[in-house]
Amino acid sequence: MRPTLDSYRHIASGKVREIYEVDDDTLLLVATDRISAYDFILDTPIDDKGRILTAMSFFWFDVLGVPNHLAGSPTDERIPATVLGRSMIVRRLPMVEVECVARGYLTGSGLIDYRDTGTVCGVELPAGLGEASRLPEPIFTPATKAAQGDHDENVSFGYVAEQVGEELATTLRTVTLDIYSRGAALAADRGILLADTKFEFGQNADGTLVLADEVLTPDSSRYWEAAGYTAGQVQPSFDKQIVRNWLTGPESGWDRHGEAPPPPLPADVVERTRARYLEAYERISGLSFADWPTAE
Repeated sequence: MRPTLDSYRHIASGKVREIYEVDDDTLLLVATDRISAYDFILDTPIDDKGRILTAMSFFWFDVLGVPNHLAGSPTDERIPATVLGRSMIVRRLPMVEVECVARGYLTGSGLIDYRDTGTVCGVELPAGLGEASRLPEPIFTPATKAAQGDHDENVSFGYVAEQVGEELATTLRTVTLDIYSRGAALAADRGILLADTKFEFGQNADGTLVLADEVLTPDSSRYWEAAGYTAGQVQPSFDKQIVRNWLTGPESGWDRHGEAPPPPLPADVVERTRARYLEAYERISGLSFADWPTAE
């Protein structure tokens, strides 16, 4: 008989995930259907989002071939029936307090930095790049881990080395770029570009790195349609962009720079966002989401 969720001690909440203590060595990570935008957790959930994120993480943990924090299968008997399909049993590990970001294309905060300085996180780039430009080679652009409600802050490799030591910083950069390249190659085979992504790492007792949290999901990564890619313009992405566009459009009536929280999402925005997440999972994994476990 499976345990109930309240039989585990709740130890933390994130924007999307709830974390519970299974025992001294393992945790239960539960991905909810919450969605955040512009530093707000919205009142309206996206149906099945937590299950899609979990399914995608399990897929990538399996195919990447690098050490990861998983300590059980998607149907592990320690997962309560009410959260099957959206949960992972993982090893409890000390985490490296750095957001490890890899970029293969220039957009978002990286583009802002480049326009200001000609660099991204201290990495010098060629002149003349613009929105969605492909970089000569992928770059490591780390960030600080911000508290909930705050922005992650882009930092240089030197800053990371000061925080965690030169050797670990170098290993983080090497491993981040290696995993990004593996993920980008597989996605490209499916007709999808992996523009950028962020990873989090724990450490074994011997100091070796362990890929943790979620991996290469639409929440942690920026995926673009390869067939429609055109440098110099904003690309449609397989993520919450539909939500962002509605919130900042005239229909929402919301002032992004005001103090009021965002309004509830319309049903069609929820459904289109769900469909976009689902398409990313099924195209990249080649699997049917209908076969993924669900709550009992």
